[in-house]
Amino acid sequence: MAQPPGPAEGLSISQVAEQAGVSVATVSRVLNGHDNVRPATRDKVLAAVDASGYRVNELARNLRTAESRLLLTMVPDVGNPFYAEIVRGIDSVARQHGYFVLLCDTGADPGRERSYFDLLRRRRADGAICLDPATIQQALGEASSALPWVACCEFDPAMGVPYVGIDNYRAAGDAVRHLLARGHRRIGLINSDVDYLYARQRQQGYLDALTEAGITPDDSWRMNLNSLDYEAGASAAAMLMEQPQAPSAIFAVSDTLAIGVIHGLRNVGKRVPDDVAVVGFDDISLAAQIDPPLTTIAQPMRELGETAARLLLQRLANPLASVPGVLLPHRLVIRRSA
Repeated sequence: MAQPPGPAEGLSISQVAEQAGVSVATVSRVLNGHDNVRPATRDKVLAAVDASGYRVNELARNLRTAESRLLLTMVPDVGNPFYAEIVRGIDSVARQHGYFVLLCDTGADPGRERSYFDLLRRRRADGAICLDPATIQQALGEASSALPWVACCEFDPAMGVPYVGIDNYRAAGDAVRHLLARGHRRIGLINSDVDYLYARQRQQGYLDALTEAGITPDDSWRMNLNSLDYEAGASAAAMLMEQPQAPSAIFAVSDTLAIGVIHGLRNVGKRVPDDVAVVGFDDISLAAQIDPPLTTIAQPMRELGETAARLLLQRLANPLASVPGVLLPHRLVIRRSA
């Protein structure tokens, strides 16, 4: 007996429209990512598309619209869980608007980032979100200022590129002031590579908070690392503890470093927070799960990604419009490590 056409054979766009109870024009608007469709209608159309097996002819559409429907997300280290949550936010907004996201692990290498920007120049991608160090952004910014991209977390307002981030200077000051309020006077800093703008801003926030408290910062309390992984944090903590006047508290500029610090302190016989208090930065999911749970500065990671994607979509919708920079709020999350 003959079988009815299955999903694999697919339906036409008019049949999808009929199945969803909407017009062909509405189906077309949904498939092309336009905003002027009610969410309930969009969901109904997408459900009909999925059920029918209808497939958009991407090549034909690209030739008609000169759009790839592809957004690049350039990340210096995809292994860092901080970036993973931001990418989820970017992807969520991109998919709502009919775009796909290509994750590009640049390794903070200007050459690799330049090759991704070339995809924009050749219109193989519609836009990009860059999380690479500000130094790399500045090096490429002059040649790329006309391209549709936005900066996320790392940004230089003077470049004239839309950006989203937090006030790193204030956030670091809040972390140090929390330790000062707990009675600590010898506060160490385990910092990232100063090629990152956030590392310079957090370092300055740390220095100024100590100075305002009447404490002269000791250079031997401060370490700059070229890695944010757990092992780097553990090694740095062990080195700080070798000093005659070792810090009684450590502020690490990322949770991955801070979690490493806790392990490193344990390895040299120090208890957290009894002997040494530890504060991190980011509030990744693991921060609440370790022993002791980590006091940290929470960044709105998902919202950073979502906002970056919306800023980029604004720029794509109207290339001549002025798209603002956005600073999102941070908060101090107090747990048992400090």
